[in-house]
Amino acid sequence: MNDPYADDLVWTPVRYAHNGPVALAHDRLDGAHGTPLLLVMGLGTNRFWWPAALCRALAEAGFAVARYDQRDAGGSTRMPDTSVRNPFKALFGRRGESYTSEDMTDDAVAVLDALGWDRAYVFGHSLGGVIAQRIALRHPDRVRGVVSSSALSSDTAGLRVLRHLRPGLPLRLARARFPEGREGEVEAALAVRRGVASPGYPFDEEVARAWARAQADAGPRDTRAQSRQIGAQWHGPPLRALRRPLLVLHGEQDQLLRLSAARATARAVPGSRLVTFPGVGHDLPAPLAPVVAREVRALADAADTADTAEAAEAGQATGVGDASGAAGVAGAADPVDTAGAADTAGAADAEGVVDAEGAAAAGR
Repeated sequence: MNDPYADDLVWTPVRYAHNGPVALAHDRLDGAHGTPLLLVMGLGTNRFWWPAALCRALAEAGFAVARYDQRDAGGSTRMPDTSVRNPFKALFGRRGESYTSEDMTDDAVAVLDALGWDRAYVFGHSLGGVIAQRIALRHPDRVRGVVSSSALSSDTAGLRVLRHLRPGLPLRLARARFPEGREGEVEAALAVRRGVASPGYPFDEEVARAWARAQADAGPRDTRAQSRQIGAQWHGPPLRALRRPLLVLHGEQDQLLRLSAARATARAVPGSRLVTFPGVGHDLPAPLAPVVAREVRALADAADTADTAEAAEAGQATGVGDASGAAGVAGAADPVDTAGAADTAGAADAEGVVDAEGAAAAGR
């Protein structure tokens, strides 16, 4: 079985962007050119958690792919401790004050600056999906579109999280005890990866353990750092203020978040596209990579068409004699990826769900 996380791709040497005193480790897929796409991984995890199969598929779909470690994760700066050192307490209201969620969005912009990208699509998974939403809300001039995968709505906080959370896996991980040192880091990373693995896809324990050993020095075991990340408060606009194209992805057997989380996110943004995957958990299994890449490409293509139509209508486009062909494309304020959504009930208010089972099965 091919390991979806075995990074046989060639990445540029790690570089560091800076947001004040915070250094942000990032790299870029070597040889990948095209539409800028920044990947944002989830709680306590580093950029190496992005599956190589997906990164490759995104590059083949015409994206320049870059990824970074959020503050308090991977090779980026660790922040000062707070009085709250338990992620659950931080999540449900007893929040630390080391930094804000606005600071985390500014980190992403610092990475964009370091990459020389004026604007990019942002693709976030889990907590990274929440941050991706907030990057677009706080810095709309730097974001062309958002992909939010296995994530809560950016508006969901405190006890409201309970309506979407499946507590079993987080509680098991919180109670787990691992050895000290490097072996403990390996076991912790393996436990997380095993716990979020898609039930409908094979899980290779041996391959997963080898991957965990390869990246154990930057593993997800630091619960204090997780508490600071999850406790970072958001004071910015509500999600309904988002004016960028939004693609929402969610596994139907997600072990952490119910499908209601994805529906709430899609419902908040008119014209968004919600795609669910049968048999998929809180991860991005390799067979789905081509399907996901096609969805992200469709989002970008629709946004580009909408931008062209808007510019033509404003008399700013060059070399376009007639914008009538784009009249049916939604404007930037209400973007819709209409591929497969036209016959989906409730698509106008983002209630429609595209079931990707057939496409996913084709890739198995």
